[in-house]
Amino acid sequence: MASPSQVKIYLAQWFQLGKRVVSQDGQNRYLPTPIFAGEGYSSEFEWIWSQVSSHHADRFYLEGTDQSIADLLSGYWQIESCARCQMPVPTCQAHWSCGICPCSDLTTWPNESLPKPRSPIQTRNYLRDICTRLEQSESLETVVS
Repeated sequence: MASPSQVKIYLAQWFQLGKRVVSQDGQNRYLPTPIFAGEGYSSEFEWIWSQVSSHHADRFYLEGTDQSIADLLSGYWQIESCARCQMPVPTCQAHWSCGICPCSDLTTWPNESLPKPRSPIQTRNYLRDICTRLEQSESLETVVS
């Protein structure tokens, strides 16, 4: 079962590749700019999330998919990695057939020369990990010398 936070990450990563959330009638199209603010999501992203995950979630879809946001939040779907591009893609637990990955209509994706879409970065943790790797590297150099 996909949790709301997994669906949120799923949308954020596809937003980074230019995919929009669209309403069933096609009148509403959402693509936040920017997606991130500091160590979290931007206020525009959070506003879009509140709109598409509300009681009208059955009316919103990620471009290139057939599952509504309500479907993804229903408990019958989980978020897995696409075998082609490693991006998150919904798979149904109730039957074998899976939805098409939103990457199917992106002719320039996957592109190994570009950074992969990401989740928000916790700066303090990120910098601590860099320091740890540098310290481990220094200790290995002194052992080898």
